[in-house]
Amino acid sequence: MPRPFVAYLRVYEPLSSFDATSRERLERSLRAGPIAPSLVADRERELWLRTQLTSPPRLFPGDGISAERRAQGPADVLVIRPEDVTSLDTSEAIGDAEPIGDAEPIGDDLLVCPLDVRARSAAGMVGFLSTASPSLLAEALPMTPDAVRSKAVAVVSEMSGGAVHVVTSTWTIPLPWFALVEPAARQLVLAPIDDPERRVSWRVPLADARRRAEHAHDVIRESIGSEGPAALLKDTGRWLDHFHPQSALELDYGGLVQLMDDDELSEDTSAQDVHRIVEAFESGEAEVIAELCERLRDFWADIAARERLG
Repeated sequence: MPRPFVAYLRVYEPLSSFDATSRERLERSLRAGPIAPSLVADRERELWLRTQLTSPPRLFPGDGISAERRAQGPADVLVIRPEDVTSLDTSEAIGDAEPIGDAEPIGDDLLVCPLDVRARSAAGMVGFLSTASPSLLAEALPMTPDAVRSKAVAVVSEMSGGAVHVVTSTWTIPLPWFALVEPAARQLVLAPIDDPERRVSWRVPLADARRRAEHAHDVIRESIGSEGPAALLKDTGRWLDHFHPQSALELDYGGLVQLMDDDELSEDTSAQDVHRIVEAFESGEAEVIAELCERLRDFWADIAARERLG
């Protein structure tokens, strides 16, 4: 069975930045062994299926278990070390943006990313309630939409830090995400299509990602307005503001690498193209903007179109 065709934007926070209760739970999980990135999608699918295969089905992972038992149980968590993160070269300039705070971009603490599957499921349900038709809601939900919304909001409020550590995108990558990373930091692992080690990812200090998000937002807003890409950059920047300044950000193609052959992965210049587009907006190079936007649109539209062929 293929992995879900899901891409990820993840934040890894210093272990020491969590409150005592959360840190103890994370430390227990680390002693038991963190999850490998290649297994994340399968793990999340397994947790979701468990909620649907119970009798009666449950809305969210962890339903039917007391908050105390959930706090005592293991947490699904990814882990990286500071040396796994590519820092911005100090000789580079990102517009006129100033460093955020006095802290170094990355400290020497272990960096962890809880999967937050329960809270993410609830947040996803809120989005589903906002976009689905009444007939679909009536067919899909085991209770009234108002009752589901109330339960989902309560689950989201359980988050101690106020934000999930992972956001996802199915079948494509939102192009503004590429503005957050350093193109040269790309990690490419070529393996057979069905090998979970096949991977494309970037890891950068959160402080760098926040500066890039702010700069790209300002440039795009001044050029084409506050909707579309500028709005996504603004929302993403607000999300990043929830986390410790010595965190790291990871952009991971996840299961999307199953939709591309080796040549497509090797020759993919999406991150470079998005950064060049931001520069072109600053310098007024309309032809460059048009050419690169068309190339990116064609590339990612072709990937997304494979959903209809599956």
